[in-house]
Amino acid sequence: MIDTIEALKTIGEHRTNEVVVPTMSVFLFWPAISKRPELDLHHTGCMGKASSLALGVALSQPRRRVIALDADGSLLMNLGSLVTIANQAPANFLHFVFENGVYQNTGGQPIPGAGKFDFSRLARAAGYRNAYEFDDLESLNISLGRIFKEDGPTFVCLKVSRIELPEWPEWGTSEAWPRVKEALAKYVSG
Repeated sequence: MIDTIEALKTIGEHRTNEVVVPTMSVFLFWPAISKRPELDLHHTGCMGKASSLALGVALSQPRRRVIALDADGSLLMNLGSLVTIANQAPANFLHFVFENGVYQNTGGQPIPGAGKFDFSRLARAAGYRNAYEFDDLESLNISLGRIFKEDGPTFVCLKVSRIELPEWPEWGTSEAWPRVKEALAKYVSG
């Protein structure tokens, strides 16, 4: 298993000028890691749609690589996007899925079929040009330089550990979001 934050940091280290579309639990941590926030297209509240949004950006900007930072529960909400992406075959599309087997943001409930199917094989069967799976950080780090240069669509499943999220303030208060951002920044840094 890969630590989720370490996986995100590794992706951040390899990123140059790619547009990044993070969603769900990944969305919470990416702002504290990203060094190019002007190229981040945060996507929350639409579970399952990050890959579709990233596909639209990739098709409209064919000279710029686009990275979807997806979650396993989120992708399950829109599995048909794999076939749509493969059919459009954007060479500039890189799709990461953080697989921890749970719906992280909504309390850690198990996703349907957790551990019984293989996301990378699903992507390959759907028609993605490249599909990978990593469960250790060293292999991921060694391979990312090459993966970032490949023609896509490319799918990368990261077997990650669950994150123990900090206690959240009441969402209805005006100070909620700044307090959440502060808690997450501390979590990521240390």
